[in-house]
Amino acid sequence: MPIEKQWVILDQGDPARVESLSKALGLSPVLANLLVQRGIETPEEAEGFFNPSLTDLHDPFLLKDMDKAIDRISRAVADGETVMIWGDYDVDGTSAVALLYSFLRRLGHENLMFYIPDRYKEGYGVSIRGIDYAKAHGVSLVITLDCGIKAVEKVEYARGLGIDFIITDHHLAGSELPNAVAVLDPKRPDCNYPFQELSGCGVGFKIAQAYCQRHGIAFSEIERLLDLVVISIASDIVPVTGENRILAYYGLERLNTNPNKGLQSIIKICGLSSGGGHRITIDDIVFKIGPRINAAGRMRMGEGDEFSGGHSAVNLMIERDEDAAKLFGAQIDEANSDRKTIDRTVTQEAHDLIESDPVLKKMKCTVIYNPRWMKGIVGIVASRLIETYYRPTVVMTLSNGFATGSARSVPGFDLYGAVESCADILENFGGHMYAAGLTMKPENVAEFTRRFNAYVEENIVDSLLRPTVEIDSKLLFSDITPEFRRNLLRFQPFGPGNTAPVFVTYGASNRGDAKLVGAEHEHLKMDLVQREKPNTSIPAIAFGQPQHFEWVRSGRQVDVCYTIVENHFRGTVTPQLRVKDIKPVQ
Repeated sequence: MPIEKQWVILDQGDPARVESLSKALGLSPVLANLLVQRGIETPEEAEGFFNPSLTDLHDPFLLKDMDKAIDRISRAVADGETVMIWGDYDVDGTSAVALLYSFLRRLGHENLMFYIPDRYKEGYGVSIRGIDYAKAHGVSLVITLDCGIKAVEKVEYARGLGIDFIITDHHLAGSELPNAVAVLDPKRPDCNYPFQELSGCGVGFKIAQAYCQRHGIAFSEIERLLDLVVISIASDIVPVTGENRILAYYGLERLNTNPNKGLQSIIKICGLSSGGGHRITIDDIVFKIGPRINAAGRMRMGEGDEFSGGHSAVNLMIERDEDAAKLFGAQIDEANSDRKTIDRTVTQEAHDLIESDPVLKKMKCTVIYNPRWMKGIVGIVASRLIETYYRPTVVMTLSNGFATGSARSVPGFDLYGAVESCADILENFGGHMYAAGLTMKPENVAEFTRRFNAYVEENIVDSLLRPTVEIDSKLLFSDITPEFRRNLLRFQPFGPGNTAPVFVTYGASNRGDAKLVGAEHEHLKMDLVQREKPNTSIPAIAFGQPQHFEWVRSGRQVDVCYTIVENHFRGTVTPQLRVKDIKPVQ
């Protein structure tokens, strides 16, 4: 049975500021309140929020070491050096590699190659194997993207081979920075860049922006790359605020009008082509486009060919031939289908493991290990388990003789701190507050489990173990007019830091036939009316909430919290409520 959710009404905006903004902008008080809740209190700030401008992007040379990086890249281009672009195997890493590779290729630089480490043979980040490969192919400069901030020993090894490194990353640095030509990371303790939350691909874009500024190249030359940047922003779940909001806003415009050939092939496979009037959103990237690109690095797609691992994702995103792009897209879509099958199987096995162990089931966290599970999907499984048990979760398997896995957290709990408390028995670990990766000797799994459990038990607050729905404000169904919906769309793109507004309507009931839909009848579809305005009905769907079916079908009054989305069907656009939770009126 799903855990009952707690509803929290967020603090409302100052009434005087809300009223002033409402009048100045001609917005409904509800929407003006949303602006004030987001820290937007003047018409000028609202203008910047609703109409982001590329001219407001920060000067890339504010990133520490950017001048050194551009000096070295410029010399490599001028001298025709062999340059390797190196990235992580997830969406952020592969899109970043595709961006910088495409940019340098467009400059006419021919001695160019890219490298994505094999998740199963090398793991995350910079590897000795990859450095040796670079040496064997005459590489004199390696530029990392979305990785490398802790690769102190590896960079030193490369220096001994005569290979320069430019490190670009967006993860937290360790106590020592690599001795590279340049280390670009907005989270460097000594970096004063105005915005710390760039994606790895976003940092790559700043390199391209800086190169253009240095060499007098028009910004339009890199504006075409923003479709890759928004793919990374959405998939890496970085805040869609500040500079990321600008990049995402224009990236979505590019994705919807003129994406690169590879992304266009994935868009068609996902059924997101704009013929029906639907505009691709951040959610579409998170749930449809991103998982397919990610599948390339998760699955074993072949050895030593162009479809191998994360390389196929980069090949997709740099491809200029439409037919070749379709081939890469089809291969990646097949890998994603295989991933979903394995994901379902392992998730069920993990559920069975927890349900069969009364002690584990009652814990305040989940730590499970099965040496047979596929390394590429343990992070997904950890996220799935949180949906059911809602507690910090670590899922591990065996890879290359080590227990390796992914950890995921619930909002408010510092997972990284919990993992770091076990550092002395780990071979390697990294991540942030809500997600981490870790590796240890198999014989340490039991001790890690004991210590991780003890840390969570001592440090987590019980209220964090119950899912919360944060509600922006109350709303009447009759308030959801065409004008209201048009203005609500202006709040996009949604994402962390600017989530889709959640509204609550009290005293609603179903009119007509409520029904369960989906392959396993797991989704609840209904038409809702409100007691104050019984003539105004609105369609609604509650994904994964079949437990509410009997209440709703009976016509019982319920309170409902939801976001408002657009439903496109045969050229007609209608509003639909995407229900977050339902509670019967007491």
